[in-house]
Amino acid sequence: MSNFGNDDLLIDEAGPWAKVKYRLVGMYNGIFSTGMKSKWDRRIYIDLFAGSGRVHIRGTNEIVDASPLLAMNVTAPYDLYILCERDPAKLSALRERVARLYPHANVEYILGDCNTHTAELNKAIARSGSRNGGLSFCFADPFGIGELKFATIQSIGQGKAVDFLILLALAMDANRFKTLYLRPSNRTVDEFLGNPRWREAWAAVEPRMDFRRFLAEQYGQSMSGLGYLPVPLSKMKEVRSSEKNLPLYHLAFFSQHKLGYKFWDQVLKYGADQFELFD
Repeated sequence: MSNFGNDDLLIDEAGPWAKVKYRLVGMYNGIFSTGMKSKWDRRIYIDLFAGSGRVHIRGTNEIVDASPLLAMNVTAPYDLYILCERDPAKLSALRERVARLYPHANVEYILGDCNTHTAELNKAIARSGSRNGGLSFCFADPFGIGELKFATIQSIGQGKAVDFLILLALAMDANRFKTLYLRPSNRTVDEFLGNPRWREAWAAVEPRMDFRRFLAEQYGQSMSGLGYLPVPLSKMKEVRSSEKNLPLYHLAFFSQHKLGYKFWDQVLKYGADQFELFD
């Protein structure tokens, strides 16, 4: 298949397991946007790795909507969409798709790496015109742990009401390159966790703990330090490859309020039958 969709615009490409991710984020958007409509005067959707808006499922002829379009295709659309993408060609394709499909959506586009454009992201949130700062749902879908710094999450979430759904590439990246990341000179995990002293904690539990579990728990602790409720590994959705059933990544949800986790539990419960197709 070409790199263009049936609308003649550039598309991304992913394995079949990506459908689990998109189903989950699509379901949460539907519940969140509707459930919070009467509780906040402004609801904001933030996508830190927005892509082109559509994805070709590798090995098939299937093209599916990705996270930005899923967030727009809800019963109660958000009051503002903030879409960040560092690839100019992908962002251009996304702009055109949104203009064609959702011309009335209120969208701010940010071209660049989310880690170096946090000031712009925060200004976009501040420009939302909300009396109480609004309630935001932020989806972060990096390819690896080195692509999303914890300082970015901290900057976006600090002093604001923001729920996060974050892809933690614990198997396909962190565990795969464990030897590299453990080197004292390598700062990838330092910046991923926002904790330069994580090696001391790892030394205390190795070899009793799996490296993936360790990083998941450490990330949860970092989020707790920002005021987010504790999230056990059991509440992080593990996504596996469809070919060899190997673990790839976890989707971790974080909120400062119990209601957010109630919504998340509904997604995990009612999406379970679909997840089983890929697990």
